[in-house]
Amino acid sequence: MPAYRLSARHIRKSLDALAARHGEIRRALRAVGYPDERRRPEGFETLLRVIVGQQISVHAAAAIHARLEEALEGEVSPERLLRRRESTLRRVGLSAPKIRYARCLAQAVKREELDLESLRALPDEEAMAQLQAVPGLGLWSAQIYVMFSLGRPDVWPHGDVGALRGLQKIKRLPERPSAGEATLLVAPMSPHRSALALLAWRCANATAL
Repeated sequence: MPAYRLSARHIRKSLDALAARHGEIRRALRAVGYPDERRRPEGFETLLRVIVGQQISVHAAAAIHARLEEALEGEVSPERLLRRRESTLRRVGLSAPKIRYARCLAQAVKREELDLESLRALPDEEAMAQLQAVPGLGLWSAQIYVMFSLGRPDVWPHGDVGALRGLQKIKRLPERPSAGEATLLVAPMSPHRSALALLAWRCANATAL
């Protein structure tokens, strides 16, 4: 099994390497400090959480997932989810599209169309392509999974508003960059873009910058 490369130690080493080359990173680190790691378990439940949390607040997502876990009697598995009626899933707070996405994910994992264990050995782009083949898992969702569940060190979360806002502060830009502009701005930060994203999220709501 490949080593998890987005640990707290790796994040610090990556940001130190960036700070040695980029003054704006040194300034940001002095202002907000090093971000914590955000490691998440591999597997079906984490991807289901990603679907549940799309386009709603963190608090709302946590509440819905807690009700979903209760409806699944503590076993968040593809088989258990597929046995639940749509009306049951609606009652926990899932919208009709999210119910469809959750079931598509469960079916893909159950049928081994999405082999979550094999993702560990794949390059970033191939792993993300396999994830995006499941309805409901777009580029951002795939990037978040490979960053925090697989520990990949060189991924920038495309279009993430918090990361874009943080990058604006780090670089002292007059306006928040677009997703495309941000991709170009962070390209020179490779192979440390995951750590940069964590720093950007930390900077997004900071007042000291």
